[in-house]
Amino acid sequence: MQKIIKKIALPLMVLFAILAGWQLVANNVEEFPTPYYTWVAAFGGVNAEEMEIKGVLSDPFYVENEDDKGIAWQIMNSLGRVFGGFALAILVGIPVGLVIGMSQSFMQALNPYIQILKPVSPLAWLPLLLMVFQDINLTAVATIFITSIWPIIINTSLGVRSVDQDYLNVAKVLQFTPLETIRKIILPVAVPYIFTGMRLSLGIAWLVIVAAEMLTGGIGIGFWIWDEYNNLNYPNIIIGIIIVGVVGYILDVIMGKIADFFDYRKRA
Repeated sequence: MQKIIKKIALPLMVLFAILAGWQLVANNVEEFPTPYYTWVAAFGGVNAEEMEIKGVLSDPFYVENEDDKGIAWQIMNSLGRVFGGFALAILVGIPVGLVIGMSQSFMQALNPYIQILKPVSPLAWLPLLLMVFQDINLTAVATIFITSIWPIIINTSLGVRSVDQDYLNVAKVLQFTPLETIRKIILPVAVPYIFTGMRLSLGIAWLVIVAAEMLTGGIGIGFWIWDEYNNLNYPNIIIGIIIVGVVGYILDVIMGKIADFFDYRKRA
């Protein structure tokens, strides 16, 4: 019972501290939205101008026209781009990581370029990719692919290199083919590392999409936040930030559960 109380009470205490700090900032910064007016902007009510407004979350699936849709459609469009780039990163990153982990020559050949490209900001890739694809969706997917592939490659190769040499010697004695060695020896050990890389990659992908959509436009949560800024709807900006954080948290929890399911150590 004490543990349950702590799990509930401690986060609530932090929440109250955040709200108090938020209110303090709102009291000292002109036009900064208070927690109450942000709540009204989210769920509806009377705003600071004493006008009855309809909250952003009160009808998240509305469709006014192609460029004016509810927040749920914005999130789904962003997730579609995220999963497109993330899927490509998995399809390319895992095989490349396996090859790098199994071959010292490939490791020496590719590692310098991985270390050079890995820290490049997604905002640096956007103009070049937009020039190449001339399409906002393809540009966003390609940006996510390029920036989220590195954790998958690095963690996959790390998982391969963590395989005990004795197991590989047994595979040689039993005359396993390379595919049999990968399937029966390497993958069972490397899978937890691979899913850790995928978990990090998905977090990066969701982080990147907001910045990408702010610059490329279109339908998506990033562009929605930027559009609300242009319209001076500051409470909606905070709502967008909270939504981005909540969706990112949900994605991380889902990937964590999937990783635990495939981790033979935790299942044992």
